[in-house]
Amino acid sequence: MFSLVTFIPRAIVQSIPLLLGCVGETLNEKSGSLNLGIPGVMYVGAICGVIGSFMYENSGAAFSPVIGLLIPIICCMLGSLMMGLIFCFLTVTLRANQNVTGLAMTTFGVGFGNFFGGSIIKLTGAEVPSIALSATSKAFKATIPFASKAGVVGKLLLSYSFMTYVAIAIAIITHYVLKRTRTGLELRAVGENPATADAAGININRYKYFSICIGCMIAGIGGLYYVLDYASGVWSNDAFGDRGWLAIALVIFSIWRPNWAIWESMLFGGLYILYLYIPTGTNFAVKEIYKMFPYIVTIIVLIAISIKNKHENQPPEALGLPYFREDR
Repeated sequence: MFSLVTFIPRAIVQSIPLLLGCVGETLNEKSGSLNLGIPGVMYVGAICGVIGSFMYENSGAAFSPVIGLLIPIICCMLGSLMMGLIFCFLTVTLRANQNVTGLAMTTFGVGFGNFFGGSIIKLTGAEVPSIALSATSKAFKATIPFASKAGVVGKLLLSYSFMTYVAIAIAIITHYVLKRTRTGLELRAVGENPATADAAGININRYKYFSICIGCMIAGIGGLYYVLDYASGVWSNDAFGDRGWLAIALVIFSIWRPNWAIWESMLFGGLYILYLYIPTGTNFAVKEIYKMFPYIVTIIVLIAISIKNKHENQPPEALGLPYFREDR
């Protein structure tokens, strides 16, 4: 029988990688940079965190939960930062095509993750092609102690790891910075009309580098969350599926608003696993139709936004366009 008390927590856990990827991509797009490399960034962030965790767990030292949390997070952010810097150098400094660069980075990121993931799997000599980081995952999945005693409320609101609440806080802070601060105003100006922003004395390249790198680090944490929390510390090559692309689609669904992305990522997370809760018997074709729900919803929203044609619901005007100062 379908149970909301069981379904909602799983949908929320499923939604966190999508939320972090969406917030990261939103920061990129608000500066006028269409980063289709977010799936690759999430993959690289995840494998860098896995490498750090693997080395620490197998170092022979007594496992410390605090260090076990810090090492993968720092490694993840450094790996994601490098991906962001590569994208910035190619698209901002060299003014390469953003679509081609993003797709190339996604291909590179998946290959990078599979190569190093496969290498670590060979080092472990495991019969199953996966890496299990149980100690690190236990530290990541730690919940509020009294959550289990709070009944349904505890199950729905308090039964998540600290990274779940951190992800929601990141989305709220990002929305506040974009909407309520001078930095956010200037960043949005860069994405809407970089020539005008440049004439007003705003450093275009600095803002693009800043937003892309911060956005990539946020997205990378989403990949790390998937492995160490949602997947219980088990890394398998090509296990991410299409979550990176769903995060990019979620940017459109949330109309470039990180605060909206919180609720809509939960909706996407629910739609993504809905097929597991709808009885279909042995009819696997029906399950495949249910798996299409997130994409169908995205298409419907995109059509609705296009029909309404409201300026506040449109992407930044300079999205995907390189800025040539000499043409100003």
